Amino acid sequence: MKSLLRKLSYDEILMLEKQGCSCGDWNDVFVSDAFSVGYISNVSFSGHVELGVFGGEILLPGGVRKHSGIRNAVLHNVTVGNDCVIENVNNYIANYSIGDNTVIINIDCMFTDGVAAFGNGVKVSVMDETGGREVMISDKLSAHQAYIMALYRHRPKVAEKMKGLVRFYSEKHASATGSVGRNVSIVNAGYIRNVRIGDFATVRGASRLCNGGINSNAAAPVHVGDGVIMDDFIISSGTCVDEGTVLNRCFVGQSCHLGHGYSASDSLFFSNCHGENGEACSIFAGPFTVTHHKSTLLIAGMFSFMNAGSGSNQSNHMYKLGPMHQGILERGAKTTSDSYILWPARIGAFSLVMGRHVSHPDTSDLPFSYLIEQEGKTNLVPGVNLRSVGTIRDAGKWPKRDGRKDPNRLDFVNYNLLSPFTVQKMFRAIKILESLRSVSGETSESYSFQSARIKNSSLVNGLRLYDMAVNKFMGNSIIKRLEGMTFSSDDDIRARLVPDTATGQGEWVDIAGLIAPKTEIEKLLTGIEDGSVDKLKKINACFEEMNDNYYTYEWTWAYGKIEEFYGVSPQAVTAEDVVRMVDKWEDAVIGLDRMVYEDARKEFSLSFKTGFGADGSSSERELDFEQVRGDFENNVFVRTITEHIKAKKALGEELKARLAPIVAAKVKK
Repeated sequence: MKSLLRKLSYDEILMLEKQGCSCGDWNDVFVSDAFSVGYISNVSFSGHVELGVFGGEILLPGGVRKHSGIRNAVLHNVTVGNDCVIENVNNYIANYSIGDNTVIINIDCMFTDGVAAFGNGVKVSVMDETGGREVMISDKLSAHQAYIMALYRHRPKVAEKMKGLVRFYSEKHASATGSVGRNVSIVNAGYIRNVRIGDFATVRGASRLCNGGINSNAAAPVHVGDGVIMDDFIISSGTCVDEGTVLNRCFVGQSCHLGHGYSASDSLFFSNCHGENGEACSIFAGPFTVTHHKSTLLIAGMFSFMNAGSGSNQSNHMYKLGPMHQGILERGAKTTSDSYILWPARIGAFSLVMGRHVSHPDTSDLPFSYLIEQEGKTNLVPGVNLRSVGTIRDAGKWPKRDGRKDPNRLDFVNYNLLSPFTVQKMFRAIKILESLRSVSGETSESYSFQSARIKNSSLVNGLRLYDMAVNKFMGNSIIKRLEGMTFSSDDDIRARLVPDTATGQGEWVDIAGLIAPKTEIEKLLTGIEDGSVDKLKKINACFEEMNDNYYTYEWTWAYGKIEEFYGVSPQAVTAEDVVRMVDKWEDAVIGLDRMVYEDARKEFSLSFKTGFGADGSSSERELDFEQVRGDFENNVFVRTITEHIKAKKALGEELKARLAPIVAAKVKK
């Protein structure tokens, strides 16, 4: 528009003044060549003003059409794009650039005051309210960046370098002029100060927005709704913040939903989080952290793939030094209604927390467990969640509920239930449980671990379940590696099993949704320290590369575990060895599926039908239940389990059939 700008003509100025407009110096007002004064009325201009063309109409919700133009407003140092509607601004708009086809109706004021960074560079005291783990937020913040900034404080140079990168980004994008993108709707809003609003955003009825960025775009618009108050914030694409939500020093990732009066301070919410009714303080909410209940407080913890039951609570104020304690619920951990954890504590992946736990348990090496309060003490049931229908259902629903439509994704999310991250813990869990049994004796009634009690029967069952899960993972990896190939000898099999890369050996970590070898994380950290990785987008590119190569790295790890788990050197493996591995895999997969099948059957038992057929006989109760819930055999999830059993059985048999000629040839010899 600037190349076509001109000053107002004398006649245009006269006409504007007749229409109630005023300006201290009309020489500071510049307009497009095709500008027409017909749709500008009761507007006070000051400072440098640029106006586009107002020749079209805007279609509003409900089918109402408004002709573009500016009415009843005060504009100071403002650029207005083509075909905008700006009217009924109670105070003023100052120091803003407004994009084409944008609607601003009935707002109090909107201005940029001084040089603003629009939320970039805000320090969020995540996990530790007293400080020490601050994360500096930015438009480019990913869950994985934040994880390193918050938790890798044992490498202070990394933390300082990353802060420097965020400062550089913040200064680069700071401006004395705010921006509202194209096709934006801002209606019935209150106080807006130092806020950058992206394309296609909707701000409807928000009370106060101060020092923030709303990173909306055409592919993934952002909605900010009624009664929302946000200070020092960044909202990522595809997100909805609505219904009286209050945020203070928060980052909200892509495709999140916060509403129904949710409140949060000093917290980070990453992709696909959902928060309603309750409150959060100093939390690191990794992808798919979900809390719906008014009585739920999440505080000073790290979560991901988590569902918080009603009344879930944690305490971070154990001693007199202040609220300095923290905890971690690893991916997939859940809390039941009225659960409580006294931080510090660390709960293993895909575990269930039920009741009150005050003994600071660390069950990170016993994933898929239950922590149940009994008589004021923590009872630990190792591995039992591996047979839970809820766990399998969760693993299937997360990918389906990924609502991100922005092609530029900030977080790289791995949905795998079994991965080197969880299976390495199972290897350790087996050693822990065997050691407990060896030290205390096989006939002990119970065992003590991390201030928790494990019953003898639970320990035995845990060993069995972990062994089945490891067999399932290892078998999956081997079958996938040998998929679609014909082998004429054992040497062919061994050659195919050799990994494509050495990367993947050793420890694996879950970096807030991204599962990767620790060696790759260390390599990235070294690059940040030495300056070879010197931009936020380069850091995200490194995470993307790790995510893209996950299955290549996974096989390297699994290959390295063949001898430890099966007692067979992979360099000496034979077709017969592979057949035995596949047989074990079939038994494990089908065995676990049958356990899940039986767990699902409980949902259709007599006790679960209580409350159905409220005013009728038992037969009416059965019919009412069937109409609402369906029958067991035709349940979608149950059918999926039975089909999964058939498919896996066929997959194993297919591989064994391809190996049969090698085995048969040896028998003939």
